[in-house]
Parts: sequence; structure tokens; C-alpha cells
Amino acid sequence: MSSAVVTRFAPSPTGYLHIGGARTALFNWLYARRMGGRMLLRIEDTDRERSTQGAIDAILDGMSWLGLDWDGDVVFQYARAGRHREVAESLLASGNAYRCYATPEELTQMRERARAEGKPLRYDGRWRDRDPSEAPAGIKPVIRLRAPSEGETVVDDAVQGRVTWQNRDLDDLVLLRSDGNPTYMLAVVVDDHDMGVTQVIRGDDHLTNAARQGQIFAALGWDMPAMAHIPLIHGADGAKLSKRHGALGVDAYRDLGYLPAALRNYLVRLGWSHGDQEVFSTEEMVAAFDLKAIGRSPARFDFAKLENLNGLYIRGSTDAALVEAIESILPAVGAARGLSAPLPAGLRTALTAAMPGLKERAKTLIELLDSAYYLYAPRPLALDDKARALLTEEARGRLAGIRPLLEALPEWSAASTEAAVRQFADASGLKLGQMAQPLRAALTGRTTSPPLFDVMAVLGRDESLARLDEAAKA
Repeated sequence: MSSAVVTRFAPSPTGYLHIGGARTALFNWLYARRMGGRMLLRIEDTDRERSTQGAIDAILDGMSWLGLDWDGDVVFQYARAGRHREVAESLLASGNAYRCYATPEELTQMRERARAEGKPLRYDGRWRDRDPSEAPAGIKPVIRLRAPSEGETVVDDAVQGRVTWQNRDLDDLVLLRSDGNPTYMLAVVVDDHDMGVTQVIRGDDHLTNAARQGQIFAALGWDMPAMAHIPLIHGADGAKLSKRHGALGVDAYRDLGYLPAALRNYLVRLGWSHGDQEVFSTEEMVAAFDLKAIGRSPARFDFAKLENLNGLYIRGSTDAALVEAIESILPAVGAARGLSAPLPAGLRTALTAAMPGLKERAKTLIELLDSAYYLYAPRPLALDDKARALLTEEARGRLAGIRPLLEALPEWSAASTEAAVRQFADASGLKLGQMAQPLRAALTGRTTSPPLFDVMAVLGRDESLARLDEAAKA
């Protein structure tokens, strides 16, 4: 165990914390915890036009909701621009960088020539060895890395293995733009060095960046962190993940009714495995997590699997914890159901009492909330079409017939109401379902609900009888 391990999660605040970013954060968090190290959080906000405070808040909220805490203060990359410029100047002074005065027109010509020849765009090094005294008037230079033009750049990656680039295929990248602002490539290297990062874990769309950044590390004489580039997440159909597959923000999963522990468990199994184990406590994840067990193929996001896992976590949660979780999403989903947080004390009590019956079949908190509709539905109860069809004149007559029997019960419970309904059905020559179905429709407004007699017990005598009276008149 080494306390020297330092990982970092470094999102760009140009949108929500998406599901791929959440998995990257989780892998960094698990590795740091596994190794007894630290995970740092850096907001890469150098793109000033696209970075927003709203996105920063969404990232921090999403990580907190997922239970992924970071060590120390959040580092904001843009605030360190002065340090990045200082490093670029030091590379100029050491001869490892140079000023490039290529005009926008020249760069456009290079781009068009490369496109015509079917080659990747590469800067042709025209200012690499020219004297700055030849600079055209009025052109503000960029600072470029004097990258090695021969040999190769190698990254030994914990997931991808040994990856090699021919240096002739990598051009002299820009370190400092003409307006004096550092590029992403330079900023990442300086920040990783200054923050003491020892292990970079990120998506494999950054693999080529590792070669570029490796050249900057080498030019500065700094040690490069160990690298692990994890495959991206694809949809269940194998295509790149898009919104229709589930490429939503973490906040959307919260509002769809997923529990953070379930989403965390689902994400850890996207691309990483530990034998055949599917369900992990946080402690088990930390103990088992190993970069060598991350596969090289893209993981496939499957909503059905996530739902099933979430259902498992719902059934394993305490009733009180589920009521709290429902309350936490009411600001987003409550208005459509006439609910707001905090719930009224009576409804909270009823919901807690109903939870054992509700949670057995629900796969999301939204399903839980909707199956508890009968508890918070305003009276007179709005019947759905199927329930209305069940409450025929004959069925309403049966409800009127059983009412005195229910009212006279010495105690009101699931067992006592069931006994009364069975007794009435037997005496009337009816099957239990012929009584239970109209009762359910009258009490819940629907034809499906948690077990009927549990519903009656939670509603209580007065509310149950009042609903039966309303249904009999309807």
C-alpha cells in the first residue's frame, strides 16, 4: 500500500456530468481508495466561451450524489493560466519551444493541402528554425513545442498495453495561443505535475493526447504519470453512446428514480469485472478494484440491467431510506403529482407503512411513487379507464353490501379486512377476485396496486370507507 498514489478527475464544465464522466470519476476514486492514496478534482475551464457555472455546479452535485468525495480543494485550471504561461516561457528559454508566426492564411493552406492529399493536418514546421527577425509585421506569434522529429514516443498503458507513435507523425503542437492563453495540452501537463498526480485514468479518446503530453513532460524533464486509458461506453446496440442509449447527465438518472448506490454498482461493472460477481458493496468495490481487470473493448450500456440492479437495491433499502430518497427527487418530479418536499407528516407515515408492499415490485423510485398514488391521490378519486369499467352497477352494489361488515370490524388490519372480504364473498357465492377487483378500483382508482389488504391497512378505516362511499355514488 502506497500513500503516494494521487489520481485526478478533470472534467470540462461545458455541460452536465455525463455517464462516461461519472464512470471515469468512479474508477479514479476506487483506485485512490484501493491504494490508500488521494483523488483530486480539477475543473478544466480553459474554454471560457463554453464553460459555465451551471455546469460546474452540476458536476459537483453529481459527484456528491454518487458519493464520490475528492481530497482537498477543487482546482480551477483557468485560474492557473499565469503558471502555464511561465512554463511555456521556460520552454522557450531552454530551446524546447519556439515562436511561430504562421498567418491564418498559411495555416488554412496547410489544412487544405493535407485534405487534398488525404493526409492528417500537420503543421509543417516552417518557423521551427527561422529567425524571429524575419517575422511579418502585425502577426502575434503562438508558442509551439519543438517536438522530436525522429524516433518514437511510447506510452506503457495499464489498459491498452504498450502504444507507440512515430515522432514524424506528430507535429509541433501549440503551447500558448497568440492571445497569450495556454492550450489544453500544456495546462494538463503543468497541472498534473504541480498537483503531484501519479496515475491518470481517463477515456481512451485521450490516448493520442498521452503521446503529445508525454513529449511536453519530456521537454520539461518531468516524470510523466502512469497512464490507463479506459474504453468508451457504447449503447446496447454497439453504437457510440448517445442520448437515446442513456448518455444523460447523472442528475437525470437521479430524477428518473435510480439510487446512487445502484448506479455506482452498475457503472463499476461497465468495462471492469471481478469474476462473475455483479453486486458489490462500496467496500467490496474498493477491495477488488484493479486496473488490470479493465477490458479493452467498449462497454455496453444496458438500461434493463440498470433497472434490475436498481430494483435489487430498492428491495434491500430500509423503508425510511426510500421515503427520504423519494423526497429528495420531489423538487424535480413532484409538481406533476401534486407533491412537494417535505411531505406532510401523515403522508410520510402512510408511505413508510406502505413501503414493504410497494418496494417488492418497483425498479425505480418513480415506480415506487406512482404505485403509492393511492396514498396521495386527491378525493374524489379520479378513476382510470380500466378501474371505471370495473365499477359496474353490480360491482357497486357489492361494495355497498360489504361496507357495514368492514365498518363493524373491531380492529382494522390487513388480516381482519381480508377475513371480512372472504366471508362476504363466500356468503354471496362469489370468488375472492370478484370482490377484490372492484374494491381495488374503488380504493386506488386503478386496477393494479400493492396487495389489496395492505392498501386497506395503510389507508385506515375512515379513508377506506370514505372512498367506498364515493365509488358507490359514482
